[in-house]
Amino acid sequence: MTELLAYLSTHQTELLRRISEHLLLTGMATLTALLLGVGLAILAFRWPRLRGGVLGLTQVLQTIPGIALLVIMMALLGQLGTVPATAALILYALLPIVQNSLVGLTSLSPALAEAALGLGMNASQRLWWIRLPMAMPMMMAGLRTAAVQTVGLATLAAFVGAGGLGQFINRGLFLSDARLILLGAIPAALIALLIDRLILLLQTLLSPYTLPLVRQRARYVLGVLLVISAVLLGMLARGTAPSATAPLVIGSKNFTEQLLLGEIVAQQIEAHTPYTVERRFGLGGSTVLHRALRNGSVDMAVEYSGTGWMNVLKRPLPSDRAQLYPDLRQAYAEQFQLQWLPPLGFDNSYVLAVRHDDPRLDGIDTISKLAAVAPQLQAGFDFEFAGRSDGYVGLKHAYGLNFARVRDMHPDLMYSALLSGATDVIAAYATDGRLSHPNLRTLRDDRPFFPPYAAGLVVREQALAAYPALRPALEALSGTLTTEQMRRLNAAIDTRTLSLKDAASQALTTATH
Repeated sequence: MTELLAYLSTHQTELLRRISEHLLLTGMATLTALLLGVGLAILAFRWPRLRGGVLGLTQVLQTIPGIALLVIMMALLGQLGTVPATAALILYALLPIVQNSLVGLTSLSPALAEAALGLGMNASQRLWWIRLPMAMPMMMAGLRTAAVQTVGLATLAAFVGAGGLGQFINRGLFLSDARLILLGAIPAALIALLIDRLILLLQTLLSPYTLPLVRQRARYVLGVLLVISAVLLGMLARGTAPSATAPLVIGSKNFTEQLLLGEIVAQQIEAHTPYTVERRFGLGGSTVLHRALRNGSVDMAVEYSGTGWMNVLKRPLPSDRAQLYPDLRQAYAEQFQLQWLPPLGFDNSYVLAVRHDDPRLDGIDTISKLAAVAPQLQAGFDFEFAGRSDGYVGLKHAYGLNFARVRDMHPDLMYSALLSGATDVIAAYATDGRLSHPNLRTLRDDRPFFPPYAAGLVVREQALAAYPALRPALEALSGTLTTEQMRRLNAAIDTRTLSLKDAASQALTTATH
């Protein structure tokens, strides 16, 4: 506990910012879902033919996995960040609000409905003066469910660059750091409990069945909680006051090396320029990161030349591979107004890894030889490699690979699956420190199929123009990182020998000597 509290103190500023982002995201989504959901419930009540369609649509939305809905909204809206995340959260929160509101509106006792009709009330008067007040407890119960659900789902919003407490959880998962996971999970749980209590007290106050004494106590407790919430929001506002200059946003994908490179770039800018930075790490795959660069959600990120050429530009490999990087720089500048700076110094190609002690693979040291025994083997690839033209899709065609089974899995799970025998072949990165395990070996790409994957910084031209000191600070990193150095630092982070910040600091210290 002492260690966790010390860790909390070192991340206090970022924690306040992430909490404020989480509250804003949750609040906007829940309130919008409440207005939209109650409106849909009223329409479905007034026109019964619509009920099946309204309830069916909200139920279908609820069956879509949260992360998939976030990505769908990002693709439909054409941008990254708060807007697609809020849209996804609104859609996900509709079902409990619509369902409970509709049940409340249709549950009015026949006797009370007949009495209201006898008093001469028309349909609108009966709805607003009788049905809605009587349905309030059910509606508030739906709101409670939706709000708590939204707080939890909002932690996934970090995958599409919306920030929030999910930033800590994602980073902790990628780095196997339980402290970071707790730093995001505990505040999220406390926020969910606080919101649930506040809505419950509000429900008690609004219910026509509440006894006067209970109503008085609920009013007192609600007042106290609102005062506490106001104080906390004030602290958050002071702790997250914007700087005079907008920060430069650094993005990264969701694996160790990308997090490390993002931190190296951030520390380089902080040390050699007057600018502030915002770390928006763990954004998912190459497509998400490229979209973020194009729409301005991210100002810069480290990408790999082969990925940019084949996965983004979707071009075949040139006959002269040495020409790939210059052609890539020109194409990015012309098509996307993005600048590739000179390479950082290392190449992180894909490799296929197998176990030393697998008797079926004795004497097999190339991918061509692997193809002969592939029907006896199971392969495990990360989600991005499995669907890329420079990944398994193209590799299968180039080598005639036909595995008995191919499973998509998280990059951090592939190594444990391979070492335990749950899978027989994985796709890894050449700089991954986990390849140093004594029971692992890599196969030679003897065709060769994989393009060069020189790591380089991709920066928005607008950022380079607006921040004059940025280019020289970033270009100072060119040629300073080696493949062996990256493998060693990646391994140190994965084994928690070094923290992400310490590993980045060490890389920069080495680069200056």
